[in-house]
Amino acid sequence: MKECNKVQFSALGVALAIGIVFGDIGTSPLYVMRAILNSLPSGQLTRPEYILGAVSCVIWTLTIQTTLKYVIITLRADNKGEGGILSLYALIRQKYRWAYILAGIGAATLLADGIITPAMTVMSAIEGLTPIVPNIPVIPITVAIVLLLFLLQPFGTGSLGRYFGPLMIIWFTMMAVMGANQVIQDFSVLRAFNPMYAIHFLREVPHAMIMLGAIFLCTTGAEALYSDLGHCGLKNIRVSWIYVKSALIINYLGQAAWILNSHHVTRDINPFFAMMPEWFSLIGVIMATIAAVIASQALISGSFTVISEAISLNIWPNVKIHYPTNIKGQLYIPSINYMMMVLCVIIILTMQSSMKLEAAYGLAITLSMLMTSVLLFLYFIKTNKPLWFSIPLTLFFVIIEFSFFIANMQKFAHGGFVPIIIAGVLVFLMYSWYNGRRIKRHYTIYDQVDEKYINQILRISEDTSIPKSATHLVYIVKANNKFFLESKIAYSLFKRTPKRADTYWFVRIKRTDEPYEFSYETTMYAAKKIFRINIRAGFKLGIHTDKYVNLIANELERHGLVDLTSRYPSMQAATDKRGDFKFIIVDRIFRNVHMNPSRQIILGCYNFVKNLTTSDTQMYDIDPSLAVVETVPLRQVDHTEEHLKELLQQSDNESSGA
Repeated sequence: MKECNKVQFSALGVALAIGIVFGDIGTSPLYVMRAILNSLPSGQLTRPEYILGAVSCVIWTLTIQTTLKYVIITLRADNKGEGGILSLYALIRQKYRWAYILAGIGAATLLADGIITPAMTVMSAIEGLTPIVPNIPVIPITVAIVLLLFLLQPFGTGSLGRYFGPLMIIWFTMMAVMGANQVIQDFSVLRAFNPMYAIHFLREVPHAMIMLGAIFLCTTGAEALYSDLGHCGLKNIRVSWIYVKSALIINYLGQAAWILNSHHVTRDINPFFAMMPEWFSLIGVIMATIAAVIASQALISGSFTVISEAISLNIWPNVKIHYPTNIKGQLYIPSINYMMMVLCVIIILTMQSSMKLEAAYGLAITLSMLMTSVLLFLYFIKTNKPLWFSIPLTLFFVIIEFSFFIANMQKFAHGGFVPIIIAGVLVFLMYSWYNGRRIKRHYTIYDQVDEKYINQILRISEDTSIPKSATHLVYIVKANNKFFLESKIAYSLFKRTPKRADTYWFVRIKRTDEPYEFSYETTMYAAKKIFRINIRAGFKLGIHTDKYVNLIANELERHGLVDLTSRYPSMQAATDKRGDFKFIIVDRIFRNVHMNPSRQIILGCYNFVKNLTTSDTQMYDIDPSLAVVETVPLRQVDHTEEHLKELLQQSDNESSGA
């Protein structure tokens, strides 16, 4: 069964897109113009060339970076309707497997941005109350809102999500009206549409790179926009972007008009709130807070989706995932939620103001955009796009994004190091996990499932002197070929402690690059006794082993291919005669293996990450009461007389050599 997750175009879909997709980019007017003012030279805060030039930079950044790169080009690189940097990697990984490191960096920096965004947007909104209530405790209120937001995640936001679209439509309409109210008083700001103002501004303004870092804040939500493709659909996003972009530009022009015509402009003032009529200020702050919460919720949910995809692509440990509602695609990952909550609160308490947070904001997301550009180029090559198209286009965006990266690096010592450190830790976890798994696969030995192997299982099944392990014994296997099993399975079945059962199941689950695929193939090694099941599950579905095995076993029983009833005589009169299942996971530990130091370090980091973040039962989503985890050496040593003689001979050779 394969499902193409294409969301249909509709008025409801457009409203949904406005509520989900544009929260981050839609709250950027709260701080962009203030950041620009803070970067201008003293005494030049109302200079028309600078203000119009800065707004021109904002308009053309939104046009080139958000509209052209993401809305027009990148959204077309969908994986069965799904978007985001990991979905893009899934499209090319068969040909460019090494690109996992690019996808990992992009995903890690996107997560780091998701940690800072709630702090930035909520604090900016609450600070809008300062002119009305001068002594308002901004930090405690911000921390309280952020804590409440994260603590509500386990319960799901399905019931509240239906209001996000209408509320964000009100928000964007409010921004457009407030901006238009200022623009009609000074139409000269419309000159900012001329890109020459942006070019002259970047040439003439002192500290242009610092200014470029402030301007970049207007497009930080573009990467999250791509990630939400699967939730909202291509046409819905494109149509809603016309409205959203218009509202954003009108608001930026309105702020510029207010600055040019105001006599009270200082570095500390926020033009977004200052241009509001006094009677509307409280309403404006309330709406800004609601928009900030919705934007934060969208990024938190997006972070859960990114981790879920990373798990399915084998670049993140298989941590526990909950599904708090029946809404498709809505999930909750406790470990990620509480990690983000703690880091977000620490950032709020450390930075103390949104102006200081501006220094930490933006640097990480430029790296994510750069990684997307490179992956997009590889996608162009894989899909046979002509080089005359793909090379110039990629270079165009890479040059722009690298310029923004250099500009944001000016903030590194002032707080920009925070998201980079967070992203660096996440990349380390991803690299260790991915390569640790590869090293363990390198030392895997396979046994052929031939007649001798099958007969040995059947003999154990019929040997009543061996205590019965379960009615149905399920082994989790990884061998691609259905007529081979890893040697560790034989070690567990025959050598360690013979496992007697009535029915044996060898189950392999393969994650596929198609988001919602689910299919399986069943092979009977022995009629009604020994089965091999190969399951293909899309990376959006994830691994739910006991659920899948029960579904398939029930289907096989309906076709008369297996008997699922209990074989214990005392259970024959029971109401529920279904036999018990036991799942066995055989894990290989670092033993009896000599490898170079770099591999030892990677494998050590892999084990550390695994012990820190997950367990084998979590990795395969098996009910712990039904699961048994056994350990075997990474390489099995044959402790025979011949092997002892080899060791003694080796010792003699070393002694004589010395």
